[in-house]
Amino acid sequence: MLKTFRALVLAAPLLALSLGTAAAQDRPVLGVALSSNTNPFYIAMRTGIENRAAEIGWDVRFSSVDEDVVQQVNGVMDLVAQGVDGILISPIDAVATRPAYDAAAEAGIPIMSIARHADSPNQTLYIAMDEHQIGRDIADWLIEAIGGEGQIAMISGPSGAATFRNLALGFRERAAESPEIEIVFESSGDLTRERGLNVAEDILVAHPGVRGIYGGNDELALGAAQAVGTAGLGAQVTVTGMNGVPPALAAVRRGDLGLTVELNPVAWGQLGVDTMAAYIDGQQIDQQVFIRHRLIDSGSQ
Repeated sequence: MLKTFRALVLAAPLLALSLGTAAAQDRPVLGVALSSNTNPFYIAMRTGIENRAAEIGWDVRFSSVDEDVVQQVNGVMDLVAQGVDGILISPIDAVATRPAYDAAAEAGIPIMSIARHADSPNQTLYIAMDEHQIGRDIADWLIEAIGGEGQIAMISGPSGAATFRNLALGFRERAAESPEIEIVFESSGDLTRERGLNVAEDILVAHPGVRGIYGGNDELALGAAQAVGTAGLGAQVTVTGMNGVPPALAAVRRGDLGLTVELNPVAWGQLGVDTMAAYIDGQQIDQQVFIRHRLIDSGSQ
């Protein structure tokens, strides 16, 4: 019986030896359509993908995408037309990217979501983080950090991306269990530092008693932390992020950012390559392959 591929990030290297010889004779080609060319998280993930693919003798073709769903769908269709052996995609929108999944399925090409998942029956599987639990963990940390009571605002990620909906849902679920916590504001949208800055500035004016700000990713959180610092409210307002990119880790060390969640995007990219290679090699794989997460605050660095 085939072994079940229950991968965590520590299991990532398992295929490098088994596939090296075959790849040298007939190099498989992996197509990749991440959701951003400029987000530090996806830059690091690309590095992990490139490094692992080189180790096992695969070629990689990247589709240039920068948070444009039409561009992403067209890019995947180009990869399908090129006849790649498998596709890794971080879908910008869970529903609007369905045509990309349909095209891959029609061509018989496995298409796996990584970091974000799709609302498509043709998603081969999802290389995931435990989104609901991460949201709950962030809420637990923030509630404790502000003393168990007070107002919290949420600057969430794009509502069209199921990953960010689930993160926010987990956060709200846990916050609802604390009667002394009130979520006074929530906004969803782009994952940019500029948006985090602008929305946080508005929050601080409209809700001067706010004690905590949830950022859907590190870029949003860094923008919010900048607004808090400029307003001289660093001692009053605690900001959380998510992804563990180097600028966020540095901000945690400085005390500008209260928390980030380390997901290790390099290792996540490596896990994506290994999962695709295992699938093509005929191994049985669960529908969700989880990567571990770790809360990073000033006491853990």
